[in-house]
Amino acid sequence: MDFFLTEEQKMIRKMVRDFAEKEVAPTAAERDEQERFDRSIFDQMAELGLTGIPWPEKYGGIGSDYLSYVVAVEELSRVCASTGVTLSAHTSLAGWPIYKFGTEEQKQTYLRALAEGSKIGAYALTEPGSGSDAAAMKTTAQKDGEHYVLNGSKIFITNGGVADIYVVFAVTDSTLRHKGVTAFIVDADLPGFSVGKKEHKLGIRSSPTTEIIFENCRVPVANRLGQEGEGFSIAMMTLDGGRNGIAAQAVGIAQGALDASVAYAKQRKQFGKAIGSQQGISFKLADMATKIEASRLLTYQAAWKESEGLPYGKESAMSKLFAGDTAMDVTVEAVQVFGGYGYTKEYPVERYMRDAKITQIYEGTNEIQRIVIAKMLLAD
Repeated sequence: MDFFLTEEQKMIRKMVRDFAEKEVAPTAAERDEQERFDRSIFDQMAELGLTGIPWPEKYGGIGSDYLSYVVAVEELSRVCASTGVTLSAHTSLAGWPIYKFGTEEQKQTYLRALAEGSKIGAYALTEPGSGSDAAAMKTTAQKDGEHYVLNGSKIFITNGGVADIYVVFAVTDSTLRHKGVTAFIVDADLPGFSVGKKEHKLGIRSSPTTEIIFENCRVPVANRLGQEGEGFSIAMMTLDGGRNGIAAQAVGIAQGALDASVAYAKQRKQFGKAIGSQQGISFKLADMATKIEASRLLTYQAAWKESEGLPYGKESAMSKLFAGDTAMDVTVEAVQVFGGYGYTKEYPVERYMRDAKITQIYEGTNEIQRIVIAKMLLAD
């Protein structure tokens, strides 16, 4: 087994880390406080090629792989989880299904725009009455000549309101339940498309999360993704890859919290010596580091399998589950290491803790991940 990154992957890590520390970190706390999305940061990521890491050059990407992509999400999330998930949703949830299931025309039109970063992507599956039970969605798409007419709404849309392209799932035949769901590529400037309520969240506050609404929104048949009835399987396969991105986000959050804790433990003195020399604190740091490394290995394994074209559904569920739980455990401990200061906004660990919670929820809750893993184990 080769546990070393390639030279290209090391270069991408260094490039993203430098960018994250110089351009993203300085305003992370301010953007979190103001719940402000900064399009200029996304534009800078596009200039660096980060918005098209895994996609072929013929579609505007840089022709790298999924492991390089999760490394980038990890490094961004180490300083700002909101920026990490912006890239994750854009790549894994919007770009991936178009790359895998789109026509050549759709790839040249939409994937290229996403890869080059001239447009931001989003994924619209969840509804008020269908979260974990995605097949219970109510948004409909009725065919009318050369168009489908969409009606309904979606909630909790990452990049909502700032995205230009949405991958949307709607019911084309309500009698077939999940087999009656179809996927569409929807331009945000279409008549009948609108952005609804913006959520005010516990964490990832500079990543906009909104409702989107369809009122007789006419989407060309040419924008259907795959065939009628294939939407649910497209959605589920997309989430497999999306979980790799969220696992990487969780690893980055946890690593950022550990970095801050180690630095603080070295300089904070109590009882005449640095608190890091106290066994109670040093053992916490050791446990945090061990969990992070295990999470990173699971995440990299899943991304490597995806890059190699191997089945990775179980591994992505495991990495998302373990890394999400690790991010929550590590950030809670980080606040404890800082003591009273950890509970204030003077230090970043309270933000890391708030950001960590969502990694146990989106892309399928960690309870759903356990169901996915158990089904695969029992099917063998």
